[in-house]
Amino acid sequence: MKNLLTYFIAIFSGVIGVFAFSPFDYWGMAYVSLFGLLYVAKTPKKSTALLGTFLWAMGFFCFGVSWLNVSIHQFGGASLGVSYFLVGLLSAYLALYPMLFTYLVQRFKVKSAVIFAVIWTFTEFLRGWVFTGFPWLQFGYTQIDSPFAGIAPIFGVDGLTFFTLWASAVIFNGTFAVLKEKNIKLLVVNVLQLAVVGCLATYTKNITFVKSVEDKALTVTLAQGNIEQNLKWDPAYFYSTLEIYQKLIAENLGKSDLIVLPESALPTLENHIVPFFESLDRVAQEKKTEIMIGTVYQDIESGKLLNSIVSAGNPDFPYRLSTNNRYSKHHLVPFGEYVPLETWLRPLNSVFNLPMSAFQRGEAIQPSFIAKQRAFSPAICYEIIFGEQVRQSVKKDTDYLLTISNDAWFGDSIGPWQHLQMARMRALELGKPLIRATNTGISVFIGAMGEVLAQASQFVETTLTYTIAPTEGKTPYSVLGNMPLYGLSLLFLMLRGLMMFIRRRMNLSEKQ
Repeated sequence: MKNLLTYFIAIFSGVIGVFAFSPFDYWGMAYVSLFGLLYVAKTPKKSTALLGTFLWAMGFFCFGVSWLNVSIHQFGGASLGVSYFLVGLLSAYLALYPMLFTYLVQRFKVKSAVIFAVIWTFTEFLRGWVFTGFPWLQFGYTQIDSPFAGIAPIFGVDGLTFFTLWASAVIFNGTFAVLKEKNIKLLVVNVLQLAVVGCLATYTKNITFVKSVEDKALTVTLAQGNIEQNLKWDPAYFYSTLEIYQKLIAENLGKSDLIVLPESALPTLENHIVPFFESLDRVAQEKKTEIMIGTVYQDIESGKLLNSIVSAGNPDFPYRLSTNNRYSKHHLVPFGEYVPLETWLRPLNSVFNLPMSAFQRGEAIQPSFIAKQRAFSPAICYEIIFGEQVRQSVKKDTDYLLTISNDAWFGDSIGPWQHLQMARMRALELGKPLIRATNTGISVFIGAMGEVLAQASQFVETTLTYTIAPTEGKTPYSVLGNMPLYGLSLLFLMLRGLMMFIRRRMNLSEKQ
C-alpha cells in the first residue's frame, strides 16, 4: 500500500509540473513537482525509488511533450496509436535522466539540498547534450515571471533550474526535519538558507546590466501568413501563399524599416524563384524597407539543402543566391529536418518522411545577419531552445536576437507556448531584445528583460509592427555562459567531500 501511495505521488507530481510552464504559467507548481520527485527519490527502497522516478518522468514528459503527437499523427501520417506510442517512447528515454538523478541520490545517500541541485544540474546537462540534446521543459524556464528571474542574466536558465531544485530541496529537508526527525535546529538552518538565498535571488531582479539605445531603434513588421500546415507544402497552394505574403509585404513597404517573414515562408526551393527575389529586392530598395525571408535553399557549391534566412532590399548586400548575408540553420530537429540512420528508418513508416526532412547543417559559427546596418543574431525554430548555441552566436556588434519559426506543425497545443517561453529566456539571459516571426503564431517582440512588448494573435493572417530599440552592455551570462554555475557546482561537491572526510576522521579519533 505504501508503494502504491509513492507511485501515485510520483505520477501526480510529475503531471502537475507541466502546469508551471506556459501557457499555464503557475510557476509555483515547479516547486511542488520537484518536492514530489525528491520524496520519491529518497524512498528507502532503491527499486521503489527508481520505479517511482520513472513514473514521475512519464507523467511529466508524456503530458509536457504531448504536442509532438500533432505533427506525428496529422502531418506524419502515423495512426493515432503509433503517434502516442512514439511520444511515450521519447518520454521513456527522457525518463532515464531523472532516474540517473535518483540512482546517484540513493548511491551516495545524499541529504544536502545543494548537492541535490548539483546532481540535477549534471543530469540536465546530459539531457541537453546526448544525441544532440533535447533540453525541453527545464524547470528554470518556469521562473521567468517569478521574483527569481534575475538569476537568468547571471547564471542562465541552467542556474535558474539549479535554484529551483535547490529551493525545493531546502523545503523538502525542512519539512521532514519537523515531521520525521523532530529536528527544529535543522528546520531553522533550512529556513535561513531559503531566506538568505531567496532574498539574494529576488534582489538580482533589480540589477540592470544593459541599457536601451533609443537612437538606434528600428520599426519592424512581422508578417504572419497563417498558412495551414496541411496546405503549406501542397504545390497547388503555392501561389496562394505567395499572394498572401506579397500583400502583407506591400502593405508595409516604405512604412517599416524592416519586414520579417517566418521560417520557410515560401514553400519551394529558393533556387527556383530567383527572379521573384530579384524583383522584390529592387522594389524594397526603392522603398527603403529591408525584408528578411525564411527560405529553403540549395547551396550552389556544396549542393547542401539548407533551412535558411536571406535578405532583400539591403543596398550593401543586393540579393544573390550566393550572397554572404545569409544564415543557414545549424541545429536540426531529429526526424523533423533530418532522419538519423535514414537508410534503415525511412522505409519503415511515413512518420520518417515528413515534408522537408532531408536538410543538412549550416556552419556552427556564422557571421551576423545584417539589416538596416544593424547586426542580428539569428536562430531558426528549434535552435532557440539551445541557450549556449545562441550565446555563442552573439557577437560584439549584435543589436538584436532574431528567431523565425513555423509552429503550425503543433496546431492548437501547448507546444508553441512553451517554445515562446524559451525564446523569452534567451532575451533575458543575454540582455538583448528579440524579434520572433512565425507562420501561425505566436509572433512577438520581446524586451531585454524577457518581457513581451507586443504580440499577434494566433491563427490569424496579420502583421505586427513595433518600434524596438537595441541594447548596449553585456550580462554576466553572455560573457561567461555556464562556467560560473559549473564552477560553483564543483566547489559545492569539493566542500561536501571535505566535510565528510573531516567527519570520518573525527569519528575515527573518538573511537580510538
